[in-house]
Amino acid sequence: MKNIPRIFVGTDVSLGQSIPVARDVAHYLVRVMRTCDCLAFGDGNEYTARLSDDNKFLVIGDKTEHSDPSSDITLMFAPIKRTDDLLNMATQLGVAKFQPVITDRTTAHHINWERMRKIVIEAAEQSNRNSVPQILNPIKFSDLDLSNIVFADERAAHGKELDCMARNIKSILVGPEGGFSDNEFAALDAAGARGVSLGKTILRAELAAAIAVAKIAG
Repeated sequence: MKNIPRIFVGTDVSLGQSIPVARDVAHYLVRVMRTCDCLAFGDGNEYTARLSDDNKFLVIGDKTEHSDPSSDITLMFAPIKRTDDLLNMATQLGVAKFQPVITDRTTAHHINWERMRKIVIEAAEQSNRNSVPQILNPIKFSDLDLSNIVFADERAAHGKELDCMARNIKSILVGPEGGFSDNEFAALDAAGARGVSLGKTILRAELAAAIAVAKIAG
């Protein structure tokens, strides 16, 4: 089924359903991909599907054998200018949930979260996932439970790796462009959060997030 378009249809999908399809999705299938056939997915499952004759519905067919490659990782991150790139890359890496966190040095306070949700849907469609990651409402750093997380620590010496216990942790925290404040580092250290180095060079925040996810997922 390679090269067949994949369409996210929500979380309540079953054989024989006729699911209303948005006009832009119908246009994409018929005019861009020149097909009425696609794969419909949601809630961890994937199905064959076909556009109805009037282009208004997706008729759900058989469930495929494709298993969801998504992980159970939660990425906690400070919103940044390139939040769209951060979400796109992390979705492709299989992140299950995104938790925006307002830190002392967060400067991106006016994110269009509805647009961000569309971006993660498109990334899930393209990356062969059967589920779309959830974007939670932003919270303050002070409201986080820091006791069982891994965080990107720019203070850590290059080569500092996660210990065996830390590899079982599924919550990752990355800071904003300016990094964590001294007070935030102190809170992380006091809570026993595990810091990890992301390499020798200074990374853009969106790339730092992707590398942190890859370290945990790997």
